[in-house]
Amino acid sequence: MKAVLDRVFIKLQAYEKKQGGVLLPDSFENQKNVGEVLNVGPEVKSVKIGDIVFFHAFDELPTLKKNVVVVRERSLLAVLEKKDC
Repeated sequence: MKAVLDRVFIKLQAYEKKQGGVLLPDSFENQKNVGEVLNVGPEVKSVKIGDIVFFHAFDELPTLKKNVVVVRERSLLAVLEKKDC
C-alpha cells in the first residue's frame, strides 16, 4: 500500500508503560492508538517511516491488513520517543 496526500499508515502496537516514561491514564493501555508509521503520503511533513506515534482514536480507518490503520496527518497527537514505548 502506498499512502497518498496527507495520509499515514500505522501498524498498531501494544503500549507498555515504562518507569520514568510518559504518564497516561489507566484506560490508555486498552486503546489502540499507538503504532509505528509504515508509510506516509507526499504531503506529510511531521513524521517519517519508523516513527512511533500517538494518534486520535476516532479518526482511524481500517485497512485490508490486520492491525494496520490509516489516519490523516492532522490526527497525529505526538511522536513518542522509542525509550518511552
